[in-house]
Amino acid sequence: MKIVVLCGGISTERDISIVSGKGVCEALRSRGHHAILLDVFFGDANVNLMDAFPEEYDVQAAVEHIHAHDGEIFKAVSNKSRAFFGTNVIKLCKMADIVFLALHGENGENGKVQAAFDLQRIRYTGAGPLGSAMAMDKNITKLMLNAHGIPTPPGYTMKKSERDDTVAEHGLEYPVVVKVCCGGSSVGVYMVHDDKEYAEALDKAFSYEDSVIVEEYIDGREFSVGVIEGEALPVIEIAPKEGFYDYANKYTPGSTVETCPAELDGRLTRKMKRYAEEGYKALCLEGYGRLDFMMRENGDMFCLEANTLPGMTPTSLIPQEAAALGIDYPTLCEKLIDVSLKRYR
Repeated sequence: MKIVVLCGGISTERDISIVSGKGVCEALRSRGHHAILLDVFFGDANVNLMDAFPEEYDVQAAVEHIHAHDGEIFKAVSNKSRAFFGTNVIKLCKMADIVFLALHGENGENGKVQAAFDLQRIRYTGAGPLGSAMAMDKNITKLMLNAHGIPTPPGYTMKKSERDDTVAEHGLEYPVVVKVCCGGSSVGVYMVHDDKEYAEALDKAFSYEDSVIVEEYIDGREFSVGVIEGEALPVIEIAPKEGFYDYANKYTPGSTVETCPAELDGRLTRKMKRYAEEGYKALCLEGYGRLDFMMRENGDMFCLEANTLPGMTPTSLIPQEAAALGIDYPTLCEKLIDVSLKRYR
């Protein structure tokens, strides 16, 4: 198959997206697919459109070509007059049999890219515009999950124009978690223990977005459950050696202990997998996704959020969960393409 692996962009998760894209592209190449790696925002002005999906291809050289634009990111973000899709991106995506979306963060997971591709009749992996948009907005995610009987941490949403520097009026006590509504990779997530930290966290969170969520801190164990075609994968437990599962602990080797399958009794495992499958349906996800959970010592569990394009580095959570079923990384990449293609048949 001719496949564009789309990565990069201008979100706060650009670097992780490139790592995901590199892994996916190498895996698909190892299976004989004519996959190429492309930065969604900067594109490729030098590509030979007559031989865009060559037999021989240097993935590492493509990564270096993408990183060559890293210094232009700040300027690109500031220049809002520029179109989002880079040079030749739409042309190459139209030429492909499918686009593997290795994008993470705002413009990759909020449904805008998906909607644009639907209008262009470009086939892609993962959820469509509706599911992507709902899952990206953590406030809407909470509303949909709670409406379907899937518990989420107690909390509230706050607009920048309605800022209130106290949690007591909202019925919460410290510690709480402050997080941006539409962030990813735990960027813009802050653990707060007092009024001073709360005010500082709001300052930082509002520097990213105009809406934030404040939630009760759930003291307990953290888990994640991948879902493919509505069926939950084995539960994985995430145990940071220090602090909570923030950006540094997610992407610093050795900082987190990940256990899959998680050491849970059968009842709790079935309950969490059921919540994951029901959350997947409630948010209108398609193809695949991942839902994250916290569980108290007494077994009470809460869904934190859903990810429509979860990390796809070879050591990311979904690849680990698939491996527990005997599905290796290249096979998983092909499987995600196969399940995504079904909606186009």
